[in-house]
Amino acid sequence: MIHNAPGTGSPRLPATADVVIVGGGVIGASIAFHLAEAGVRDVLVVERDEPASGSSGKPIGGIRAQFSDPLNIGLGQRSLEAWRQFATRPGADIGLRTIGYLFLLGTGKEVATFERAVAVQNDLGVRSRIITPREAHELCPYIDPASIAAAAHSPDDGCALPGAAVGGYLRAARRLGATVRTHCAVTDIATDDGRVRAVHTSTGTVHTGTVVCAAGAWSGAVGAMAGVPLPVLPLRRQIAMTGPLRPRPPRIPFTLDFESTLYFHDDGAGGLVLGLSDPRQKPGFGREFSVEWLEPFREAALRRAPALASLGVRSGWAGLYEVTPDRNALIGRAREVDGFLYATGFSGHGFLQAPAVGEIMRDLYLEATPFIDVGPLSATRFAGSAAAARPEAHII
Repeated sequence: MIHNAPGTGSPRLPATADVVIVGGGVIGASIAFHLAEAGVRDVLVVERDEPASGSSGKPIGGIRAQFSDPLNIGLGQRSLEAWRQFATRPGADIGLRTIGYLFLLGTGKEVATFERAVAVQNDLGVRSRIITPREAHELCPYIDPASIAAAAHSPDDGCALPGAAVGGYLRAARRLGATVRTHCAVTDIATDDGRVRAVHTSTGTVHTGTVVCAAGAWSGAVGAMAGVPLPVLPLRRQIAMTGPLRPRPPRIPFTLDFESTLYFHDDGAGGLVLGLSDPRQKPGFGREFSVEWLEPFREAALRRAPALASLGVRSGWAGLYEVTPDRNALIGRAREVDGFLYATGFSGHGFLQAPAVGEIMRDLYLEATPFIDVGPLSATRFAGSAAAARPEAHII
């Protein structure tokens, strides 16, 4: 664990830094690694708590390229490649399991939506396809094939361990010269003459010309410190664990019901991970685990996977989605303040897109051309008409 305890004897905050990254989750960690690997000196990560203690500590770890928007497909593909190579670059075991993703489709309209998306995915090299209810049941025996019209499957997607990924990125970044300071909350961002000058924190001030906001659900407040509007809201999402089951669950894909947002997969330890995006959840920073969302989960399970409806849960946790109005990320340079960059608002897709985003933010800082144009993900898309919102059908 990377830890700098507060109080006497803790490492001093550097007086200056070339880049200050706000947020020690997977996005900030990936950015730090990619910058340090590129030879950027004096990269500083400041984290208000511990690395992966925010949104990155609570996701389900899904990684996929099954999206409808070519931009999200590209981010997913690039990241999948990086996740597969993570053991050698940057060098860590992230528990990668290539189990595939399976979207359950209950209506002809849903099937048509995914058929269009699969055509785009295939054109971009993703090995996804529409399969029959029987084929879906063969992949995931929990499914009632009579309850769906079809399914969309990609064998190359899967899941990994977010905490291990954060640690792997940050250890490599530190080996390459980056500095990580924990229990160091940003209290203000000083600007002058339209550009970033310094970052004030609970443990001191760092003079810098560049700030990268990777603060997840807290990004709205960080942006406001610099006068940069970042429309990000926190939204609680919860996960439940069954604990070991008898008989042991078969190896199944990461399975999602598109209509209800019910999802589940085996946990690799003899049990199942269960989840659902409860539409009744109101925005807020609460992260306590509660069980009321299990009611709509069980109702959805009765329709799609009846055996799951009666399963007991042994434990669970709650984390925060960082949501934007169109449920797509905010990535770019601020127009309002020179030297303020941001990568946030991933709305549940941050972990899976983190490797590609780290690479992109490196290139934006170095004023190089990224592998994909992220101009459409600028936060300024919400300043005008709603037509600027990004299209994305595959949101859970």
